[in-house]
Amino acid sequence: MIKRLLNSDMIKMKRINLLLLMIFASKMVFSQQNTILIIADDVGTDYFGVYSSSADTANTPNIRQFAENGIIFNHAWANPVCSPTRAGIFTGRYSFRTGVGGVITSQQSPQLDTAEISIPELLKYHAPVNFATGSFGKWHLHNSSPQKYLYPNQMGYDAYSGNFNGAIPDFFNYVAITNGVADTVTTYATTQTATDAINWLDTLQSGKPFFMWLAFNAPHTPFHKPPDTLHTVPGLIGTVGHINNNPKLYFKAALEAVDSEIGRLILFLQQNNLADSTNIIFIGDNGNDKRVAQIADTSHCKQSLYDYGVHVPMIISGPAVVNPGRTSNLLVNTADLFSTILEISGFTNWSNFIPAAFLPNDSRSLMPEILNLSGMPRDWIFSEQFSSPLAYYDGKTIRNHSHQLIRFYNGTEELYDMMVDSLQQNNLLSGTLNAVDQSKYNFLCSELNNLLGSSGCSFTSLNNNISTQDEVYVFPNPFDASITISIPSNAGNSSKVIISTVSGQKVFEKMNETGLSTIEIKSDLPGGIYFMEVITSTGTFKKKICKL
Repeated sequence: MIKRLLNSDMIKMKRINLLLLMIFASKMVFSQQNTILIIADDVGTDYFGVYSSSADTANTPNIRQFAENGIIFNHAWANPVCSPTRAGIFTGRYSFRTGVGGVITSQQSPQLDTAEISIPELLKYHAPVNFATGSFGKWHLHNSSPQKYLYPNQMGYDAYSGNFNGAIPDFFNYVAITNGVADTVTTYATTQTATDAINWLDTLQSGKPFFMWLAFNAPHTPFHKPPDTLHTVPGLIGTVGHINNNPKLYFKAALEAVDSEIGRLILFLQQNNLADSTNIIFIGDNGNDKRVAQIADTSHCKQSLYDYGVHVPMIISGPAVVNPGRTSNLLVNTADLFSTILEISGFTNWSNFIPAAFLPNDSRSLMPEILNLSGMPRDWIFSEQFSSPLAYYDGKTIRNHSHQLIRFYNGTEELYDMMVDSLQQNNLLSGTLNAVDQSKYNFLCSELNNLLGSSGCSFTSLNNNISTQDEVYVFPNPFDASITISIPSNAGNSSKVIISTVSGQKVFEKMNETGLSTIEIKSDLPGGIYFMEVITSTGTFKKKICKL
């Protein structure tokens, strides 16, 4: 009995100590208000020495200093391309909720609804202390058109300066938008972005807290030779031929230039007594471009749902971090930065200011990890891609600590054991699953279906690899009322489409007279698994499909 009472008292004491620590931590966080989010464009983890033991990394001492003063997150997932990742951070919502699922390239591309609730809007208008808010560099949440140039300001930023498009044609000559006004800039883009940020900070009222979104274009293409003072990579000639033959060298030089300009920003913070009150978050927005990939299978790079395409560096550094110099194995979605930035700014009840139309919010705060407290870690992380129009590589993916499941819109699923096959060369669904793998598949499939509000389909009982024409693509799959078939140009325009049950009974037949055709499937076709045959002049394509 005495032992039981002692145990009870110890538990109560631990809870009291935890509560006191959380109260102290919240006051500490509230007293140091500032946050800078730095986004490097198109870079995975393997170009940073803090993540990779490879000799083929860039010289990034300032980013390394972030790691020493903060937390390295080993399992952070973004989207496969930049616009959806940025929309997810900005709103805390997955792409299937915002509608931004692919690269914004034109007026026809799905773009972010300006009614979405953003980080700067919440901090500027609703936080306990109103924040100064600034965004500098790449925007890429809308297409570049004059009527949209004020969108950053209308969505919460006091100041915006940078390029609106996803990429700039020339790092030394491009169009930038400054608070709605377009102008040509000839200063090196990475330098100009840092200068705009520093100049804005220099105008702020003393003591006013701020949030800054700092989005560099580099090391995204076009690969180029940065000013010599900003990098240490030797032998850069800078000619088109030399760049094309040595893209990695120029990629590393551009990344080092980003690090150098980050160093200039840090120096400004130190000289103006802001360093001790400013948290800095550094991330990439998707994996490496295939031209600079450090893996053999370049189909797993940027714009792919494989781990190499979505696994990004993420480091949180600054005075809010308890016991810095740590690494974290938490599963993290980049959308989690939404709630993390709000809460690291002392705004803990932010969810009360999200209208019902923009719920649910998918962001899960990383504050417990920042404060070195136990929290409620994610059981899985999620990523997705849906282009406009849909492409064969589009789909959804989910992983836990050990396995990743990819469900492509073209009807195939792939499952990988990430503990033994991190490069994802062995699709477990191409063979018979053992009990452990089957259990992981069932869990991930169930969680994915719950998230998306759909039943999904299990493809483990039938062989996926039945195609005799690899260049024929069918999507979406699973489908509801219609399905799109993309046929290679050498197969001609005329083809026949036949759908049969698993037992071989023909239930649908139609001639297809175009290379890309959307075929309406009769609505009374029961949901389930079928075989589709696409017969062209060059052969027969077979695909397992699923009607919802």
